[in-house]
Amino acid sequence: MSDWINVIDQKALAEGEHIVVDVDGTDVAVFKIEGQFYAIEDVCTHDGAEIASGKLEGCEIICPRHGARFCVKTGAVKSPPAYEDIDTFPVRIENGKVQVRDNRWD
Repeated sequence: MSDWINVIDQKALAEGEHIVVDVDGTDVAVFKIEGQFYAIEDVCTHDGAEIASGKLEGCEIICPRHGARFCVKTGAVKSPPAYEDIDTFPVRIENGKVQVRDNRWD
């Protein structure tokens, strides 16, 4: 089981902002949406490019390269050219810090 990684102070991200961090060797994008924090792997499943720099519309991130859409809350693909979901990661708040961990191998 992986450890929880401190990402950022709970109050440091504004609504709709994100930060990309390394979690056990994986780039993870952490977003603040509607006051909640969500974490997805920073990769578009269509072509392997980063996705965090794409446009955020509500709870969907749009890939800056080819326009695939994904739900940040669930990782679910919402439109082609991607057909596979993005991995999501558990997020928690501990002592005012946003924490993420990679639970894919638990």
